[in-house]
Amino acid sequence: MGQIKKTELVNLVIFVFSSYIEYRFTEVKPVLEKEFGSIDYTSRTLDFDKYTYFYNDEMGHKLQGKLVSFKRLIHPSQLAEIKLRTNEIEKDFAIEGKRKINLDPGYIHHTQFVLASTKHWANRIYIGRGINAEVTLMFLNGAFRPLEYTYPNYKDQEYIEELTKIRELYLKKRKEYYR
Repeated sequence: MGQIKKTELVNLVIFVFSSYIEYRFTEVKPVLEKEFGSIDYTSRTLDFDKYTYFYNDEMGHKLQGKLVSFKRLIHPSQLAEIKLRTNEIEKDFAIEGKRKINLDPGYIHHTQFVLASTKHWANRIYIGRGINAEVTLMFLNGAFRPLEYTYPNYKDQEYIEELTKIRELYLKKRKEYYR
């Protein structure tokens, strides 16, 4: 029988995307920090529009995003509650029922990048409260590796480079925490 081990804390990451990302991010950043603590890393602006038109009717065109890391580590079991809270924040920023900002939470562990989703699919595990989790990238042989079902933006080297920077930051925080 395997021995139960203490669960390691992980690094909360939220992908924030919108049209007019600089303006929208300035608006939502204080709300995110009030809810989840101080931000310790914000990626450069990443193109999102080239991957899908799914959000254009609701959110507009020329969608761009930023990957945001939070200083405080979280327990992975908090992911469902965090996704519910980010959905509420999206509604708070909606105009006439249409989202103007999208907040996709997940976390980085030294072995993986995990995303939360309200949508069930064969590759997602139900984690409670109507929320599923998906291993989006695995860290193997010194690099993040996408899987067959990984969203196209997270397969892009530009996104992987930013997530790798956050992973390196996480490893430093993890080392301090478990010292």
